[in-house]
Amino acid sequence: MLDKIKGLAKKYAPEFIEVRHHLHAHPELSYQEFETSKLVQQQLRSFGIDYEIKAETGVVGLIKGKNADRRIVALRADMDALPITEENNIPYKSKIDGVMHACGHDVHTSCLLGAAKILNELRNDWEGTVKLIFQPGEEKNPGGASLLIKEGVLENPKPSAIFGLHVHPGLNTGKMSFRGGKVMASADELYITIKGKGGHAASPHLCIDPILIASHLIISLQQIISRNNNPHNPSVLSITAINGGTTTNVIPDEVKLKGTFRAMNEEWRFKAHELMRKMATDLVSSMGGKIDLLIDVGYPSVYNNEALNELAMEKASEFIGKNNVEETEKRMGAEDFGYYSQQIPGCFFRLGVMNKEKGITSGVHTPTFNIDESAIETGIGIMAYLGSSVVFK
Repeated sequence: MLDKIKGLAKKYAPEFIEVRHHLHAHPELSYQEFETSKLVQQQLRSFGIDYEIKAETGVVGLIKGKNADRRIVALRADMDALPITEENNIPYKSKIDGVMHACGHDVHTSCLLGAAKILNELRNDWEGTVKLIFQPGEEKNPGGASLLIKEGVLENPKPSAIFGLHVHPGLNTGKMSFRGGKVMASADELYITIKGKGGHAASPHLCIDPILIASHLIISLQQIISRNNNPHNPSVLSITAINGGTTTNVIPDEVKLKGTFRAMNEEWRFKAHELMRKMATDLVSSMGGKIDLLIDVGYPSVYNNEALNELAMEKASEFIGKNNVEETEKRMGAEDFGYYSQQIPGCFFRLGVMNKEKGITSGVHTPTFNIDESAIETGIGIMAYLGSSVVFK
């Protein structure tokens, strides 16, 4: 089976590199993946794979092998792009102003389509059922994964495990990386409005200065991490935007702050929310101001089931050789794959796409991000191999 999959991945790689080129040239933002969804549907129909639509642009396919009830595994790819203007000089450069596949979702979708074609072609050679999840809106709250789960994507049939692949621009092509347990952080957005009393900057005693209050609050919020969180528990609180005032001699009426809070422990995450609310309210009030604080709860942390991760690493070692399988570092970035891994055992792993000799080294979410496209053959193959061979109950 391994040799068959490898052979077909090599055979079909050029076809799905072309699919990736089309997707890359025609990116669509989160929850607007209508043309991308149509392409995925057209591809699945051409393979003879049944599918249904969920969350408007999501596509969920089902491939049944022999003894379809013996095992059920889900494979997931995301489809949305980012609001970034591409700076690459390539034939398949984005044709959509200000929109770019800068996080590799075009690669993820192409790899899963290739794996689907192989799995369907070899369906008499493997046992069980594979659920294909082409997901919208990974880049934007509330996260396409949460919408699909609400619409029953993990039911009828319910998978015993789910795998997700993501490009890794810091890992050489031909390699993959895995990690069991905590892998990526949760991500919550902070929106704060501090209301004071504006006036002449030369008469601060007649004002309630929201800029001064904001300065104290920004510094004080850091104590939530440094003095309340276990130092061994990764967590980040960053204020990333300050807006208030227009000129040199006027104290404004209000200041707006934005930021992000990240954590890898769900219990600490929500405890920190309460600490933030109390500290912010008490501090602003003590300085005479008022506050509106919104903590927009986003994606949960990504937790890889340890046993499933070990099994996936074994399969990856069989596929590309043990020397090409590495351990992924913990990341404070977020991924809505965490919604799936809260519900069923999940494994989210990385596909190497870097090639320094070709100058392909840019990170994700940058205007020059690109991949060494030989990685697509590897991505197609490993997704097909995991889908056809992993037994996890």
